[in-house]
Amino acid sequence: MTVYDMLMDFAFASILILIGQFLRAKVRFFQKFFIPASMLAGFIGLALGSQGLGILPFSGSMGSYAGLLVILVFAIIGLNGFESGKGGEGGAEELKRVSGNFFYRTAHFFIQFCLPIAISLTVVKAVMPGINDGFGVLMASGFMGGHGTAAAVGSTLESLGWTEGTDIGMTFATIGILLGVFGGIALIKLATKCGWTAYIKDFAFISDDMKTGMIPKEHRNALGEDTISNVSLDTLAYHLSIVLGVSGIGYFLNTKVIAIWLPGVPSYTVAFLVAILFFYIFRKTPVYGHMDKRINSHISGTCTDYVVFFGIASIKISVVVEYAVPLLILSLAGLFCVLFSLLVLGPLFNKKSWFERGIFCYGYGTGVFAIGFVLLRIVDPENKSKTLEDTAMAPFLSFVELFVWSLVPTMLVAGQGWTVVGVTAAVTVGAVLINIITKAWYPNLPLKGRGGYGLDNEVSGEALTEAAEAVAE
Repeated sequence: MTVYDMLMDFAFASILILIGQFLRAKVRFFQKFFIPASMLAGFIGLALGSQGLGILPFSGSMGSYAGLLVILVFAIIGLNGFESGKGGEGGAEELKRVSGNFFYRTAHFFIQFCLPIAISLTVVKAVMPGINDGFGVLMASGFMGGHGTAAAVGSTLESLGWTEGTDIGMTFATIGILLGVFGGIALIKLATKCGWTAYIKDFAFISDDMKTGMIPKEHRNALGEDTISNVSLDTLAYHLSIVLGVSGIGYFLNTKVIAIWLPGVPSYTVAFLVAILFFYIFRKTPVYGHMDKRINSHISGTCTDYVVFFGIASIKISVVVEYAVPLLILSLAGLFCVLFSLLVLGPLFNKKSWFERGIFCYGYGTGVFAIGFVLLRIVDPENKSKTLEDTAMAPFLSFVELFVWSLVPTMLVAGQGWTVVGVTAAVTVGAVLINIITKAWYPNLPLKGRGGYGLDNEVSGEALTEAAEAVAE
């Protein structure tokens, strides 16, 4: 691959994104389902790429761009920094929010193992007695891990003697993506009607600007402030230099240093931690005084749009007809898991912005982080719910996931399926118990009207208590 191949990949992506924006602005169906232009472009790219009609000659590196861009997104989150205690919250409350989100994600992750694997060992075995015991983990690998993890787990199963593992894993990943996109949009529409969202209201009252994506001149805001004289350096170049520099340092540390001792750590997590370090250094110097968070946010938003495009356009479609019934059974089980995590565990684990934080987990729990990003962006355009910050601040879960993906397939093939079910169920229950003990557990609060982080008019604790009592009565 050459740099010109990358140029053409991004050129095709950019043209399709513009077409996606045109469709969003003109087609009411897309406005009705609030489908982002980058998502529309991704499906067009999928149809016209090598997996579809083969019209657009994307390079073989196309599937790696999303992972690269995510590093920049998390680096910007770290560079923009944190303001602990904002909005009346103290350190204890912030700690509860962060830890609650961590254990929510933990339960969200492990429930996709215990229930589907149990169903695979019972119901699926009854339908297809000769099916490999590793079948159950492929649902989790496709839904929770996406095509990359599905390929890795499938390869492990192939090395253990089951040659069809990769094909089935890819099929689960594709099903998960579709459930994430269309199911997520449907859930957002339901949430706005029920009053569960903190930052957007009913679609019926959303302005034409948000429906079409085209902002009229009288409603436009400035992209940001010029903080550097263009006689010396363009302001955007200044911000990009910092973002790319920090992202590169994070990637270098991870691949050249950390990987030697702790292989498998996500580069976006390291880039985020490095960015936090630079945030604390920069804010004591004139460097940070010339940074505009709004410009950083626009760089992050641009990266996110391309993450969504490349994440969807690089999907490898694979349908295994022989396993149609088992695929259907476990896909329904996976759908139940993500809906249970969102609608039941979400409000129990999160005091405010429960739907925004839950729909992000629903998105990446049905395929890839790109889907989580786009769903979160619809309901929380300015990331006021602090979902991305709290996600990046839980790097330990990445180590756990790596261990699970490595160990579980081997255990299943070795006939230890019920051991896996028992352990993963215990971890899920343990996550619930920890939040109950730490009082990061909110069973008596109403789903509606909880408010959100980063709002000046948040619902007070007294109002929430009164609403809960009213519901109980």
